[in-house]
Amino acid sequence: MSSLLEIHCLKTYYFTEMGTIKAVNNVSITLDKGECLGLAGESGCGKSTLALSVLRLIKPPGRIIDGRIIFNGIDLLSLKPEDMRKIRWHKISMVFQGSMNALNPVHTIRDQIVEAIITHTNYSRGEAERKAASLLNLVELDSSILKRYPHELSGGMRQRALIAMALACDPEILIADEPTTALDVVTQARILMLLKDLQRQYGLSIVIISHDLSILAQICDKIAIMYAGKIVECASVETIYEKPAHPYTRALINAFPSVRGPKRPLSILRGEPPNLISLPPGCPFHPRCSLAHEICYEVEPEIIQLSQGHYVTCHLYK
Repeated sequence: MSSLLEIHCLKTYYFTEMGTIKAVNNVSITLDKGECLGLAGESGCGKSTLALSVLRLIKPPGRIIDGRIIFNGIDLLSLKPEDMRKIRWHKISMVFQGSMNALNPVHTIRDQIVEAIITHTNYSRGEAERKAASLLNLVELDSSILKRYPHELSGGMRQRALIAMALACDPEILIADEPTTALDVVTQARILMLLKDLQRQYGLSIVIISHDLSILAQICDKIAIMYAGKIVECASVETIYEKPAHPYTRALINAFPSVRGPKRPLSILRGEPPNLISLPPGCPFHPRCSLAHEICYEVEPEIIQLSQGHYVTCHLYK
């Protein structure tokens, strides 16, 4: 049985005067119907570029140069622009990072949600307004919010409004890029529970992008760890937390307070992600890895399957 979304050997590069930035470099991953996938990693590792590539929203100097993105058996990279526009919102939608910046400050919430509905459906104005009200109720907001402007709402309310807008055309996949950034802990928990409820009630498939592993642990079924434009480890949430195989995965987990099991001291992940224009030879993580051996400096590791659903890209997986 094929997955709802299958990404094969995807490469998305940015061609700049300084050189070629290999933001997504030979990434393969799948998303099943009703599944919640977390994309984790430090800033600059390629998470958002991967999401934008799925929607074909990469702008110059960026370009998808190779690979396939298969949605329901259709290769999205083969579609004409007008056919791809029918996929966005209708089949795959996205909640972009930064709710205040994503909403237009001079238009009411009603105008923005209704515009999205009318643009992508055959709804009349009245039907679109009724749909907008039901969408707000779906994300646990009162329909009176429709009359208000973004600056009149709290951060959590704006984020819910964005989720409502993303659900306007009943998509099968929702991509959420850092959906809880800058929100307080209580509001974060409510947003995560909302997404989890939507997944359960409507069979929605969700991709959540975050650098915070504690957030992904609460909602995701599986997690893919990205580093230097590649997925270095992918497994179920339980496996990632209990049996991480890549030193980078372990370093990320140890840098956050324990959400399961006994308390432990935090550790610092030294160094910074590599320059994607001039990646080091061998494993791109070796300059920061305390376990690196000679082979790590010379040979780039291939992806290895450790068990059912558990993949890692590391020479030291044993």
